[in-house]
Amino acid sequence: MNDTPQTMPRQSWTFSNEVNAEIRRAAHTGIYDIRGGGAKRRVPHFDDLLFLGASMSRYPLEGYREKCETGVTLGTRFASKPIELKIPITIAGMSFGSLSGPAKEALGRGASLAGTSTTTGDGGMTEEERGHSEKLVYQYLPSRYGMNPDDLRRADAIEVVVGQGAKPGGGGMLLGQKITERVAGMRDLPIGIDQRSACRHPDWTGPDDLEIKILELREITNWEKPIYIKIGGARPYYDVALSVKAGADVIVLDGMQGGTAATQDVFIENVGTPTLACIRPAVRALQDLGMHRKVQLVVSGGIRTGADVAKALALGADAVSIGTAALVALGDNDPKWEQEYRALGTTTGAYDDWHEGRDPAGITTQDPDLMARLDPVEAGRRLRNYLNVLTLECQTLARACGKSHVHNLEPEDLVALTIEAAAMAQVPLAGTDWIPGKGGF
Repeated sequence: MNDTPQTMPRQSWTFSNEVNAEIRRAAHTGIYDIRGGGAKRRVPHFDDLLFLGASMSRYPLEGYREKCETGVTLGTRFASKPIELKIPITIAGMSFGSLSGPAKEALGRGASLAGTSTTTGDGGMTEEERGHSEKLVYQYLPSRYGMNPDDLRRADAIEVVVGQGAKPGGGGMLLGQKITERVAGMRDLPIGIDQRSACRHPDWTGPDDLEIKILELREITNWEKPIYIKIGGARPYYDVALSVKAGADVIVLDGMQGGTAATQDVFIENVGTPTLACIRPAVRALQDLGMHRKVQLVVSGGIRTGADVAKALALGADAVSIGTAALVALGDNDPKWEQEYRALGTTTGAYDDWHEGRDPAGITTQDPDLMARLDPVEAGRRLRNYLNVLTLECQTLARACGKSHVHNLEPEDLVALTIEAAAMAQVPLAGTDWIPGKGGF
């Protein structure tokens, strides 16, 4: 009988089962992995912050008798027709091609019912989206797919996309199986052939050139439309300052938790900075230039709850933008399709192969049979409900802090649970008055 104590097998942290599986996949295929969605790694996020609320030193507002306003105006710097929104939550740009026509219609319907805007994404403007979006932002990307002056004029604002949180410095992808006759016609591409968007705009190399391009866009639209600049979360202080110099009315700042329809996994997980780390440097740049609240800041990347919205506003944002959460509200990754997700080799909540065009929910596909599964009217109602809940949750927290407008939330209302979050958000570690990097104890 062997009485020698047995040691438990130890799996390497460096070479985990997940890492080893990727090595085997790469060795078998010889190509890098492409997927959708944002970063899946755990990074400091809004969950690492808490609101202090009102007690003796603050006076809360009564929820059913005292107002807490939520409206926001975007584009007040130069545009003669800034966008008036009822809520500080907008829908991010997601292209037709990446998304189905019914999904784009549903986004427009839901946003309009909630009193906010939606955004076209790459690939041009669809009639479904324009027809059901009370306020529509037109994205102007390096690819120029579907871009034409008439649609620029039909939009309510123009968003010049310089970078995206999931892939700052990288271009987009749309694989051939999603380039149908209609998508190909809008993008002037051959049917069924993979396309990769450029990683930078072809006719400018810096803020001076971009300033000229923005002036061209203003002339085309008679100085009516607000001009947004969207940047990925990389060097937010300098990127925001240069965006202001170039003439932006609004800056959209997208952290690394921002989603994407398709790009390299190595890009998603290893490029950019967390949304939480981006906001305070961006706000500081605006403050140093005397432009905070004059040039509006919209934050995106991993916004899921009304608490996330309220925390982003407290850190200095004017509004937030949601993408992945909006798709979930429409029906993406719904457990009712679990059997079909398993047939694709995944499971509910983990499906991210949006680029393959086989989405059982009918959202990230161009397959007619799958698209027919999504009722845009019902999906639009679900999105409206979700946006309403986010707004009510944000109001609840603002009232608890004694604020009559959600924009009155401020860093003083927050504490952090971790040193990392305290350093990134520049708010005290809970139970102390210490902000890492600022001295104190």
